[in-house]
Amino acid sequence: MNQEEEIKHLFHSWTGSLPTEILSLGAHGSARRYWRVCGPKHTCIAAWNEDTRENEAFIYYSHSLAERDINVPAVYAVSDNQKCYLQQDLGDTTLYSILYDKQRAGSGFDTDMLNLYKKVLSDLATMQTAGRDMDFSHAYPRSDFDAQSIQWDLNYFKYCFLKPSHIPFDEELLEHDFQTIINYLLDTDCHFFLYRDFQSRNIMMVDGTPYYIDFQGGRRGAAQYDVASLLYSSKSNIPEPIRQELLTHYVQRLSTLTPIDIDDFRQRYYGYVLIRIMQAMGAYGYRGLFERKDYFLASIPLAVNNLRSVIENHPLPIPLPHLNNVFQSIIQQQTSTSSPSHIGLKVTVNSFSYKKGIPQDPSGNGGGYVFDCRALPNPGRYPQYKSYTGKDRPVIEFLNDKPEVEQFLKATQQLVGASIRKYLERNFSNLSVSFGCTGGQHRSVYCAEKLAQWISENFNCQVIINHKEQQ
Repeated sequence: MNQEEEIKHLFHSWTGSLPTEILSLGAHGSARRYWRVCGPKHTCIAAWNEDTRENEAFIYYSHSLAERDINVPAVYAVSDNQKCYLQQDLGDTTLYSILYDKQRAGSGFDTDMLNLYKKVLSDLATMQTAGRDMDFSHAYPRSDFDAQSIQWDLNYFKYCFLKPSHIPFDEELLEHDFQTIINYLLDTDCHFFLYRDFQSRNIMMVDGTPYYIDFQGGRRGAAQYDVASLLYSSKSNIPEPIRQELLTHYVQRLSTLTPIDIDDFRQRYYGYVLIRIMQAMGAYGYRGLFERKDYFLASIPLAVNNLRSVIENHPLPIPLPHLNNVFQSIIQQQTSTSSPSHIGLKVTVNSFSYKKGIPQDPSGNGGGYVFDCRALPNPGRYPQYKSYTGKDRPVIEFLNDKPEVEQFLKATQQLVGASIRKYLERNFSNLSVSFGCTGGQHRSVYCAEKLAQWISENFNCQVIINHKEQQ
């Protein structure tokens, strides 16, 4: 039985009916595969993972966190071989996507976003303390974020980032500093529930309420790690004053739930920030430098910026002479390799109506791409969508559910992505991409928004979006 047949069988055993649609969902850095499965009366997300121990961890934590009143997806059914499970469909809106939209609109961390992050951090403190008494024998791959776990992350950084980046280091001196920082990090309360990958892409927003996903790597550990994961996520690009305000909020909330030494907590927090940045760099190196995935390559300069901020503003009170030299080499290399090709390319993405003509390239270079969306399903034909645009949730959901729309967008990403890579290499400054449909209201707007977001997430360049008929 192949994967989709297994999903159909499991969906039928859960609902009593066969699915009418199975849509593959993308994943940036995971070996797991996901599908949105729709039936006559039910919808869910199907996950497939050959690693059954990891699946067991997710399913156990899902039940345990729900019992502690944490918003996590319900697990509906699990296959006999433990490789496939069905979970609650929480939609497509993440905390990151909301932040991205606000940042692109120029509002960024306004009052609403700040309050949302504070709500998430309050939930985190509750989750970490309420989860202390869970059975960590279910954890994967280890029950504790201990010295061995930290060493794995440091080796990941050393062999998957430093080596392929050609950053020089002395193995013995580096290992000595690694042991120093490990001892420092573990000299604190390490008996909280550690989520492990607590970042804005793993927080779903459902009617304004945060839900939490991808916690299968959870284990027992220090609370500081998860806060560092959220506040120093590279793509979120949180301003330093906002980070400080959010950290203060979190520490105050945690102190109401369990006794902590606030000054010591804050000091060791920056050690966990460094560990999290190094772990992320290892991932970016493996997925980007080895697997050549653009999304991860684009994240490296952002991680280096975070690294620079921490070592300049929050130095640790322990001797790390060789590691600090390595950090300086990383920063210098990033500075020397940054060029106009990394920061000077501007990609303008337009939506327009064919009734009013194809927009001109304002850069004067001409060329670029024009994609015709008129062959795609048209929500404008239905009365319930006429007052909406491609930025509104009803239209987004309508088009998200159409396989031909997904195929169309993947084709545009392949073409535009190839040009962006060449433009960056050749120091070009402008690229124009336009999507047209009949009225310039639904399909073209949706596609322009999707491509603009994809470019921003996968390349380090400026993205400008114009909806010609919405101006």
